Amino acid sequence: MRITGDGTTGGIPARSDAGPYPLHGSAAGSAHRQPETTPGTAPPPPAAEVVGYRGPTACAAAGITYRQLDYWARTGLVEPTVRPAYGSGTQRLYSFRDVVVLKIVKRFLDTGVALQNIRNAVQHLRERGFSDLERVTLMSDGASVYECTSPEQVVSLLQGGRGIFAIAVGVVWHDVEKALSQLHGERVDTGETVVGHNPADELAARRNRAG
Repeated sequence: MRITGDGTTGGIPARSDAGPYPLHGSAAGSAHRQPETTPGTAPPPPAAEVVGYRGPTACAAAGITYRQLDYWARTGLVEPTVRPAYGSGTQRLYSFRDVVVLKIVKRFLDTGVALQNIRNAVQHLRERGFSDLERVTLMSDGASVYECTSPEQVVSLLQGGRGIFAIAVGVVWHDVEKALSQLHGERVDTGETVVGHNPADELAARRNRAG
């Protein structure tokens, strides 16, 4: 699937080995809007999130500046899904998956991929879910972003002369996992500081419960 800047939505092939296929951006994320809340009150965090990470921690794990983090949140590029800023003095809380997306965005920006294509790629990642994200490779030729889920798709894209930069999401995933395991998190329910929390433990437990 390919992401372009035209805002159209492309179909997903039925076979997992079809492709590589281009990702197209979809209309402005209606399926993933935060629930409406009364001004000045905190929206409830997703039930599955136990630990969140404050802005400085997310920056350290993703390798970005706080200015970038703040700008991306205010423009809707990457918003914190655990707790957005909803009033003076509140702290944003990012999930582990949010931090993975932040690091992916940083890598795309460093290689000169157009911001609109990155925005559409982020939208696609939100819509597709994270159940098998670790095996995805995102490739870009600067003008478009492609999703590949098998080595054959990567080879096909390279042979077509289009893919010049690749992000193995699994590698980013484990880099962020390692970084966050050495930083402080915050329990969503109590606000308690969690030292050395490994997000992989929580994700593995969720997968076992789902199975």
